[in-house]
Amino acid sequence: MIDHIGIGCSDYARSLQFYQAALAPLGITVLVELTPEITGGDYSGVGMGRDRPFFWFGSEGGPRGAGMHVAFAARSRGEVDAFYAAAIAAGGRDHGKPGLRPHYDPDYYGAFVLDPDGINVEAVYRGPA
Repeated sequence: MIDHIGIGCSDYARSLQFYQAALAPLGITVLVELTPEITGGDYSGVGMGRDRPFFWFGSEGGPRGAGMHVAFAARSRGEVDAFYAAAIAAGGRDHGKPGLRPHYDPDYYGAFVLDPDGINVEAVYRGPA
């Protein structure tokens, strides 16, 4: 089981705005913020989650975008729909509208968007309607 994941971003402020809006419908919010003053350098980042930070992103260097996929667990199909709408409104690009994906599992309901760096971000609900 994965405890947490971290990704880099090319524009920290833009990514912060995107993820705060896109993940709010899933109940995922900023729980920890790291500033350059705290890290002792030029790194800025946040840890997001529901009860503990499990998704981190920041201004660190390195490859970004294509080929990376992050999926967030939703608690209902409605949350998946709300995630998709919020992510698109926040500047995400469509990468798969909300719907059933029975080729994964009969009850797999997901939606996909590309974040500002081209990372494939998904919300998924695995349960009956």
